[in-house]
Amino acid sequence: MVHWRNNLQYILSKYFIYVNRNDVSLIMLRMSPKSLLCNMGLLEFEKWSNQDLFSGRSRMCSKLHGLTPGQRRVCRRYQDHMPAVGAGAKQGITECQYQFRSRRWNCTVTGDETVFGPLTLIASRETAFTNAITSAGVSLAISRACRDGRLASCGCSRAARPKNLHDDWVWGGCGDNLQYGYKFTEGFVDIRERERKVKRGSREQGRQLMNRHNNEAGRRAVIKKSRVTCKCHGVSGSCSLITCWQQLPSFREIGDYLRDKYEGATEVKVSRRGKLRLGNPRYSLPTANDLVYLEDSPNYCIKNETLGSPGTAGRACNRTSAGMDGCALLCCGRGYNTKKIVIRERCECKFHWCCRVDCNTCVRTVELYTCK
Repeated sequence: MVHWRNNLQYILSKYFIYVNRNDVSLIMLRMSPKSLLCNMGLLEFEKWSNQDLFSGRSRMCSKLHGLTPGQRRVCRRYQDHMPAVGAGAKQGITECQYQFRSRRWNCTVTGDETVFGPLTLIASRETAFTNAITSAGVSLAISRACRDGRLASCGCSRAARPKNLHDDWVWGGCGDNLQYGYKFTEGFVDIRERERKVKRGSREQGRQLMNRHNNEAGRRAVIKKSRVTCKCHGVSGSCSLITCWQQLPSFREIGDYLRDKYEGATEVKVSRRGKLRLGNPRYSLPTANDLVYLEDSPNYCIKNETLGSPGTAGRACNRTSAGMDGCALLCCGRGYNTKKIVIRERCECKFHWCCRVDCNTCVRTVELYTCK
C-alpha cells in the first residue's frame, strides 16, 4: 500500500510541476448542462487522431454539439488532450454496460447528445454511477497519455518515492501521471457545477453537489486502485537492479470497485444551508470515495419512452440463477419465453502438416430464455 494514495493535498501540490502557474486557469473548463462526459460530442474527440492538428481540429471544436463556450476555448487550446478525453469517456460507457449487463437497467445508450437520455435528469444511483465511471475513464486516459508522451503539457509521473519502498530499489521508470490526470479531469468535469449560479438549498444546487461528489469518487477510484510496480534488471535474470514506478490499475478493477460503491450508495438531500446531508440519519455518513444520490430510481421493468428506459421485455435471462440476471428478477415477475436454437459450429479440428486444418461440424441444441 502506498501512503500517498488518499492524500489529495499531495496530489494537488505535485500537479503544478507540469503546468505553468499562469496557465492553471486555462485548464478549468466548463461542463455541458447535463454533465460534461454525458454528451455525444465529446465521444467525437476519439476520431481526431487523423485530423490535422491546427486546422481540422480547430474547426471541429466549433462544430461539436453539446460543448459550452468555455469547453470550445479549451478544446482549441488543448487539442492534443481531446482524443484522450473522448477515449476515456467511451471507455467509461463501455465499462458501465459491462457492469450492468445483467441488470434491469443495463446502461442503455440512446444515441442522442446526452448518450444516456432523459434518465440522466433523475438524480438516481444509476446517474451517480455514470458520472463516477466516466470521470474515472477520462482521468485514467489522461494519466496514461501523459506517460506515453502524447500530451505536450505533461510527461511521466514525478510522484515522490513511497516511504515503505526498499532502500536498494530504484524509484524511477516512466510511471502513469496520476497527479496530472486527476487535476485536469477535476477541472474538466467540475467547473461547470461551480460556475452555475443556483439558489442555495434548491434542488438544482443539490444536483450540483451530487455531481461533484460522484465525479470526485470516480477520480479517487483511479488513485485508490493504483499500485507500485517493480521490475528486475540484470544478466540472466540476476535481478541486480530493481526499478519501481507508479502504475494505473486495469479499468475493469475500477469498474468493479465503483459497482460495489453503487451497491452501497447513500441517499442524501440538500439542506437550506446548501449542504448535502443524510436522507436517513440512521445511516453512516458517506466518505469522498462513496457514491451519493438524491432520488429513487425509476421503474426499469417497463418501457418508458419519456424517460428513455427500454424496459426488460425481450432481454435474455438465466433460468437457473437466483441473482439479478435470473429470469425471476430480470423479468419482473412477468415470466419468460423459451426458444430452442440449433447451433452448428466447427469442432474436433486437427492440424495436418503442412499446412491444413480439418474440422468436423458439430450440432447442438440450446435453450434461450427471454423476458415476456
